Amino acid sequence: MKPIHIIGAGLAGSEAAWQAAELGCNVIIHEMRPVKKTEAHHTDKCAELVCSNSFRSDDAVNNAVGLLHDEMRRCGSLIMREADKHKVPAGSALAVDREGFSQGVSEALQAHPLITFSREEITELPPAEFGEVIIATGPLTSQSLSDSILKITGEAYLSFFDAIAPIVLKDSIDMNIAWFQSRYDKGEGADYINCPMSKEQYYGFIDALIGGEKTEFKEWEKTTPYFEGCLPIEIMAGRGKETLAFGPMKPVGLTNPHTGKQEYAVVQLRQDNKLGTLYNMVGFQTKLKYGAQEKIFRTIPGLENAEFMRLGGLHRNTFINSPKLLTPDLHLLAAPHIRFAGQITGVEGYVESAAIGLLAGRFAAGKTTAPPATTALGAILGHITGGAESKHFQPMNVNFGLFPPLEGKIRKDIRAERMTTRAKEALSGWV
Repeated sequence: MKPIHIIGAGLAGSEAAWQAAELGCNVIIHEMRPVKKTEAHHTDKCAELVCSNSFRSDDAVNNAVGLLHDEMRRCGSLIMREADKHKVPAGSALAVDREGFSQGVSEALQAHPLITFSREEITELPPAEFGEVIIATGPLTSQSLSDSILKITGEAYLSFFDAIAPIVLKDSIDMNIAWFQSRYDKGEGADYINCPMSKEQYYGFIDALIGGEKTEFKEWEKTTPYFEGCLPIEIMAGRGKETLAFGPMKPVGLTNPHTGKQEYAVVQLRQDNKLGTLYNMVGFQTKLKYGAQEKIFRTIPGLENAEFMRLGGLHRNTFINSPKLLTPDLHLLAAPHIRFAGQITGVEGYVESAAIGLLAGRFAAGKTTAPPATTALGAILGHITGGAESKHFQPMNVNFGLFPPLEGKIRKDIRAERMTTRAKEALSGWV
């Protein structure tokens, strides 16, 4: 049996290699560091954390990422094992000593009898003769390999720049203020949720956008210019107070059924997943800091109590349009011997990247059944392989909006607990 080739030794590649090897497969990890450095990494160790040292919430009862932690532990995750071993105080979050964590992952992989390393840059997608291949090269995929991916997927399906708008849980939108309607009643006539603004509310909102605290580009992003098609909302606001009222917030073609009038400005939200549980704020990609986003965006009428499943952002990132390109077991439709894993598939976050690596490794080793959609692993996998709308696909963290809704009417204060209980029961059979 041919070995499984894994390109990239980040979180996803490391986890994929461990899972496949633990299931009895020979694995070759191809890692270009230190032969060729990236703009962000400082070592040649596996699973180096280049940004935060936090794996976010470890609450497996009330938090989707905490549930994902729990599921990965139950699947024998190397990343979670080493994170637990090297954890540092962080309240209810799981944070790690980054050097000890990376060293621990590296030593475990190097000591495994079925894993070997090849320190080289892979500049193009391997041919079918290689056998099973997992691409886990992350958001800083080299230009040569990116070019090879472009050739096989097509330019429309590979992105180098996130333009992320906030995503809101539909049930948290106040429909006594907002309403369903498409501009000029086009399409189905009610494809968008609309939040109204008076002239006074609009001008106050513009001032808040311009004055809000903003994040800075990381060093490796600073040479990436803004694209006119994905300008941050606050940059547009700074071009003139009426810019947004004639752009993404224009009210023409919309009539507020609560008042019978056309509003001065309207914030539109568009359905983001096939379940209809998530809606994204159209045109609201932003570099505002997360705290500023929540404060400012909750001044929008109808969003006062909004639950943000993802906040906005804008940064350099290589990712494919997975819902269009990948099968449910992460194979590339155009080249079935190749799987993708990690952040390049359009997931956000350390844990989510490692989770997709876990699944890719198990799939490559012959485990063909996908985890149930009601689990955290199944929810994030389902989202990137068909649950997301491919036309507007952008990277996403795991969140309860990706899970199938609970049956019946469930109180908001116990909804998360019910979802995690359901998930834990569903995962038992799959593991």
